[in-house]
Amino acid sequence: MTNTPVISAKSLSKTVSTNQQDLTIVKEVHFDIYPAESVAIVGTSGAGKSTLMALLSGLDIASSGDVELFGRSLNTLDDEQRAAIRSESVGFVFQSFLLIPSLSALENVTLPCLLRGEKEDRVRAELLLKSVGLADRLHHTPAQLSGGEQQRVAIARAFMMQPKILFADEPTGNLDQKTAATVIELLFRLNEESGTTLVLVTHDPHLAQRCHRRFQMSEGQIEELGA
Repeated sequence: MTNTPVISAKSLSKTVSTNQQDLTIVKEVHFDIYPAESVAIVGTSGAGKSTLMALLSGLDIASSGDVELFGRSLNTLDDEQRAAIRSESVGFVFQSFLLIPSLSALENVTLPCLLRGEKEDRVRAELLLKSVGLADRLHHTPAQLSGGEQQRVAIARAFMMQPKILFADEPTGNLDQKTAATVIELLFRLNEESGTTLVLVTHDPHLAQRCHRRFQMSEGQIEELGA
């Protein structure tokens, strides 16, 4: 690991306006994440974990403070520039999979190529699907796959463009215990093999314990936990 963070949160806050009041979801968060680290952000539902992940990845912009992603201040970039950074260097795995129902597993995995205006790399997609144990499911649509298989397709898709950072938001939340364990092993194996920085948002303490570092989020504030 180098001493240069890939993510740096600086006095990061997010406030949203409701009909009755302003609600601060993230409050003065300040921390760094380094290359090839695995980091867990834990906390109960409503603690602000998913909002923080959206801020760190540039999916949302802070009300105050800033995030530096690969040394670039997200506050100074427009929507198109932030999207370009995500397309180039960031992968996502969500609890709800977000696969395209009309596309096969292989087509879902090659979709990031098309979104970047590049030729589909079907060979790499097949290798990724094979690496997640889906070599015999290439041409199945999401409806023909189990929840665990769909999540593995989503993981293969996230690694398609060889991201430097992978954000995973409750990646095992919709899976049974056995399937969740398989998906967890897969995430950490791909993280180690690719040197990808892994940022996990989870309420699962067992999953969090697998990470190099753990941060507890409560009422929008964050605190690093000991080993």
